[in-house]
Amino acid sequence: MLHSRLITVGRAILFLLIFVALVLNAPRNESGEGERKKVWSGKSYKAQTVVAAMPSAAAAPGFDSERVWSGEDDWEPAVAADPSSNFVYQLTTRYSGPAACNGCPFPVIVFRSSSNNGVSWGADKFLAITKKAQNDPQIEVATDGAIFVLWLDAFNPGVKFTKSTNRGANWSTPFAFTGKNKKPNWSDRPILAISRDGRDVYAAFNSSDSYVASSHNFGQTWSANVKTSSDTRYWFHSAGAVAPNGTVYFATADYSQDYTGDTHIGILRSTNGGASWTHVQVDTSREMPDCSWADGCYFGFLGPSAGIAVDSTGRVVLAYNAGNSVGGAQRMYTRYSTDDGNTWGARQEVSDPGASVNNGFPALSAGNSAGDFRLIWQDDRNGATTSWNSWYRRSTNGGATWSSAIRLSDLATGAPYKTANGYKFPYGDYLEIAVDAAGRNHFVWGEGDSYTGPGGTWYTRGQ
Repeated sequence: MLHSRLITVGRAILFLLIFVALVLNAPRNESGEGERKKVWSGKSYKAQTVVAAMPSAAAAPGFDSERVWSGEDDWEPAVAADPSSNFVYQLTTRYSGPAACNGCPFPVIVFRSSSNNGVSWGADKFLAITKKAQNDPQIEVATDGAIFVLWLDAFNPGVKFTKSTNRGANWSTPFAFTGKNKKPNWSDRPILAISRDGRDVYAAFNSSDSYVASSHNFGQTWSANVKTSSDTRYWFHSAGAVAPNGTVYFATADYSQDYTGDTHIGILRSTNGGASWTHVQVDTSREMPDCSWADGCYFGFLGPSAGIAVDSTGRVVLAYNAGNSVGGAQRMYTRYSTDDGNTWGARQEVSDPGASVNNGFPALSAGNSAGDFRLIWQDDRNGATTSWNSWYRRSTNGGATWSSAIRLSDLATGAPYKTANGYKFPYGDYLEIAVDAAGRNHFVWGEGDSYTGPGGTWYTRGQ
């Protein structure tokens, strides 16, 4: 009798362990809402990190050496440049340091500004005081200097919007797109896109399905959330852009609920101010490789994402990582469209040709002239899975050809996770680029020990 009971208990424990493993490897967290978020490592490298207050020249002409924002455990940053002044703004997701308030949890979104094109920076400020874990910041600046921000205030209420008209000194009352008594009632991973003057503002997010909300009065009021997918897949938006004619685009990747199988890379497009949307599938990636070699990294982390940008003529360029075999290395590709995203040219590889190189996390920005596009991404060409770097390439002919790659992460020291070959892990699953009024690039990305961390937000500038 005792033996049979032990067998029954053992089976129950086994089934429970299998269930827990399935939950932990699924895109949704334990509450059934959203992508599983990082758990803080409980430490930072503050004492071992060198924070440079002023820039120094890099080996690449016209570029600064990379600098780290702080010694705190920072990741998943955002950057925006004012198109009409010398102001540049950054946001980062912070896991350590002073709390935003008594009882406020980590992570928290931190904001800072530069009035001299990113040479030096003002004091850190908390973006919003809430009792929710904050993630996934997004920031854009209109031609009148107004700053628009999205972030994730936990999964519920979820994505929130705020705006500043005085360079971040004060912020509007946050608006939540989802939450109690709203449809959907939770949300994840926001992406922001604005027209140059800031009149048209678009917020894309997911609740497993894809949703977009729009404002046409500078973010004062918002439309109802428009659902743009109706399948069983898990959707992510990774970049957005508004064309001069008002057409708005979001780059997308949709996965199975457990990340297995093919991933579809595409765009969402609206020509009527967000009232309706069409989806164009641009490419398909085979199942991504695992990343169990990095502490805390989950299956799906190295899956495809995409950057998108539109120039002054309406030409659209898409950059994305994709694999050609199950579990194979992810390559970096670009494509361009000259007909508002209806059709796309053949994909062009812009990554290192090494067969074992992992590529990911692209971001694109259009320059200040027609045909000018700038691309940043991360790869491990200097040491498979152990030596990652951030790279930059530029096209001046609308994505037809690209310049040679420039290594932005140029320092061999400055934090425990850095060596002459690069950094141990791409800290966070996105990075950003912005172009200022003078045509200068501003880059920001994460470097760290592993997915768990700790790590830091690094940045640089260059022409």
